[in-house]
Amino acid sequence: MTLLSDDPITQLSFSVYGNKGMYALLVGSGLSRSASIPTGWEITLDLIRRIASAQGIEDQQDWAKWYRTQFGKEPNYSEIVGELGLSRDERRSILHSYIEPNENDREEERKLPTKAHKAIARLVQEGYIKVIVTTNFDRLLENALREEGVEPTVIASVDALNGAEPLVHTSCYLLKLHGDYKDARILNTEEELAAYPAEYDALLDRIADEYGLIVCGWSGEWDHALRAVLLRARARRYPFFWAARGRLGNGANEIARQRDAKVIAITDGDSFFEGLEQRVVTLARTHRQNPLSVELLVNTTKRYLAKPEHRIQLDDLITSETRSLIGKLDNQGLNGEGAWNPEEFRRRVALYESFSEPLAHMAGILGRWGDGSEKTLALDVIEMLSRHADQTLGGLSVWLEIRSYPAVLFVTGYGLGLVRSRRWSDLHDLLAAPIQKRNDRGIERTVEKLFLGCWPGGNNDYWKNLDGFERRKTALSDHLCGLFQNWSNSFVGASLDVERLYENWEILSSLAYLEAAGIGDIDAALAQGSSNGWVWFPIGRSAWHEDMREQILESLLSDPTKSELLEAGFAKRDQNFLSKSVSNYRRLAGRMRW
Repeated sequence: MTLLSDDPITQLSFSVYGNKGMYALLVGSGLSRSASIPTGWEITLDLIRRIASAQGIEDQQDWAKWYRTQFGKEPNYSEIVGELGLSRDERRSILHSYIEPNENDREEERKLPTKAHKAIARLVQEGYIKVIVTTNFDRLLENALREEGVEPTVIASVDALNGAEPLVHTSCYLLKLHGDYKDARILNTEEELAAYPAEYDALLDRIADEYGLIVCGWSGEWDHALRAVLLRARARRYPFFWAARGRLGNGANEIARQRDAKVIAITDGDSFFEGLEQRVVTLARTHRQNPLSVELLVNTTKRYLAKPEHRIQLDDLITSETRSLIGKLDNQGLNGEGAWNPEEFRRRVALYESFSEPLAHMAGILGRWGDGSEKTLALDVIEMLSRHADQTLGGLSVWLEIRSYPAVLFVTGYGLGLVRSRRWSDLHDLLAAPIQKRNDRGIERTVEKLFLGCWPGGNNDYWKNLDGFERRKTALSDHLCGLFQNWSNSFVGASLDVERLYENWEILSSLAYLEAAGIGDIDAALAQGSSNGWVWFPIGRSAWHEDMREQILESLLSDPTKSELLEAGFAKRDQNFLSKSVSNYRRLAGRMRW
């Protein structure tokens, strides 16, 4: 017994995730069965029923048994359409009626893309699958792909193959081996399936040689030309997985043995592909930097920070890691393109956090053990990350807005380190530091661009899409608090109450934000009463965490902390302004409930 001996889908998921774009799918009629599109066998039996009914034969419970009794052989699609003397156009018309959804089908969601088709489309959209080979005539895969914003290169004839862009240049290459149901050149008799054109054989040989293969919904029994391709392939570059309901038939077993395939027992295509896609997404979401590499960067930062003569090396180290982070973000294509869906949001957040984690640790160390000389370096990093995020102008708003999440994480890490060491003056300088507005539309303070709800990516409706945060009123704040509880041991110590430290950071940042208001504005708002009398400011989890909030506010208003904060520049160095700001804070917080 091993960790994965009873879970081959997870084994496959790791391989798909680790070898992005290196797997091809081979899917057959079984994939479309749950869409109420009949298999070839079912079409054969229905044709027997219709022919027999036209001859006046009464309905049978088992038409296959009836056919065997009458003719002493197994029903065969090729023989039946051959006896009818149907041309290719006529055979295409017959298939059209089985595949094309009518009004009733659409109302009852039949003959439309299934969960399996949609899961495959998401895997393609995320870049994990690039090549799909199918024996199906229907267009369910194309429709599902286009719903995800993917325009596939569809090959359904030799003419299309000869005119298509190269395999390596496409985001999705869909090879419909037997043609398309709307094209008269479909292949659907045994004679037609005995051999493929030379161009198809060459392409299939290349796919079998260069890609791993995942088979689902294909019996491996009747498509003789395709069987020949798989049997003659010798390469073992990537694994071969075969997802099957029940036992493989003799023909499929022969291929599986020849290719050393790993057979996965499944219930149906929907659950298989949904399970695969969910596991791959989970791997992406939980992927993080190698802990050893993070620890090395943390220790190196501490060592350089400890000695003034190493400040040049410290600058080089931080700058290098910042550029490395930006390079990783660019390589992942985290731009404004792509349709919205919650899974994609979670995936992007996970990638931003994974790539930003080392720099966030280093930021916390700078804040905790710095002496002020590192402040210019920290502000330069924030500016670099913010400018990089703002460079991309076109695309979906949410994807553009969360591009500055790495800057938010760096600011938060640095701020927590500053709070931990009670470096109030440097904390105030961080929050009040000028930073370029998006689209070069002037200057704003860091707290006005990269803190909670001021940050465009901080929209609470976005962050409610994280698992378990659906009902949170302060989803981003709650998530960051939990995240830095895991990340902050390197600069706050294991015994400290990180939750309290985090809420201290948020409350002080909110009070700094209020410095943009005049004391007259706050007085006028407070005079209106508790129903709507406050000056707005970004507020986090302390809004509902009343006990913790009051402990922190009481601590901040008591000496010597109050005097230290005023001397550092908080509340405009005005004790009266600080008192009014805290009252305003309590007023807005009191209006929020969990």
